[in-house]
Amino acid sequence: MRTALVIGTGLMGTSAALALSARGVGVYLADHDESAARTAAALGAGSTDSPGQPVDLVIVAVPPAHVAATLADAIGRGLGRGYLDVASVKGGPRRDLEALGCDLGHYIGTHPMAGRERSGPLAGSADLFEGRPWVLTPTAGTDTDVLNLALELVALCRAVPVVMDADAHDRAVALVSHTPQLVASMVAARLEHAEDSAVRLCGQGILDVTRIAGSEPAMWMDILAANPGPVADVLGDVADDLAETVAALRALQSADEDKRRGGAAGIEDILRRGNAGRAKVPGKHGAAPKAYEIVAVLIGDQPGELARLFADAGAAGVNIEDVRIEHSTGQQAGLVQLTVDPRTAPALTASLRDRGWAIRK
Repeated sequence: MRTALVIGTGLMGTSAALALSARGVGVYLADHDESAARTAAALGAGSTDSPGQPVDLVIVAVPPAHVAATLADAIGRGLGRGYLDVASVKGGPRRDLEALGCDLGHYIGTHPMAGRERSGPLAGSADLFEGRPWVLTPTAGTDTDVLNLALELVALCRAVPVVMDADAHDRAVALVSHTPQLVASMVAARLEHAEDSAVRLCGQGILDVTRIAGSEPAMWMDILAANPGPVADVLGDVADDLAETVAALRALQSADEDKRRGGAAGIEDILRRGNAGRAKVPGKHGAAPKAYEIVAVLIGDQPGELARLFADAGAAGVNIEDVRIEHSTGQQAGLVQLTVDPRTAPALTASLRDRGWAIRK
């Protein structure tokens, strides 16, 4: 691939353009908002000049509702040898293109499974897709050259290609992406009118559950409007679980011992099912989940403390698999949870204690 045209210079389009430009591809940028395209160009994503001749690949990075019309226009104008989109839903845009009478041989639907809570070109990053799955949804009529161009794009962005049927993709993202966004927003909405005294008690749990609730509503309206059926199906199942959980909790309040036992069994069932589902989430580098151990270290909230902790962990010869920080309410301190291989936890604990760190159980 020598040249590419990116139509839509938001987070996804700018990130793809930055990755391609960094690897020597000549990238051209287009956006109905010219200021967004100029911003992306100023970041080094490419040029706002017209290509002058067909490019190797046209990448459409616009909201799902506008994908089909944008692609149809690009195909009609002969802007490239191959065309793809990066929208988060795949079945609807493909059917819309078919309805518009477009030849789909030179098109392939794709979806990089990466993103951020922020949008726009300034949120773009050349490494946004590194190590992330990038779904490709070819059909029997997809031209081999176009599929190869899409695979080259994925490789240049250092992502991992995953081939799926378009409708199966939409059901999958409804389960693992779109529904979690709504559930996080619904939990966070409970905090909107909560008493300040209650909100001050927020800990890591509520931060984890509501992190993605900070996402931009307009962006998610575009996504959810393009995939409402599969999302509603998953939410319907969640609603059934919620109804059963509410009933179980009410039963725990009963004076009847049998009802209390039934309620306890219902709560334990949902918690165990949650354990089983969480265990299926891929672990490090997409491998099977692995059991780790937490070494919790109390640190002060001063510059350089975290770097010093990491350096001391490195000096102990221990690889840190993951890290999270819980900040103490009202104190200039925090609890750093170092996730490590269980076999290395005792040695790390002893080494950090020797170096003066306070270890918490």
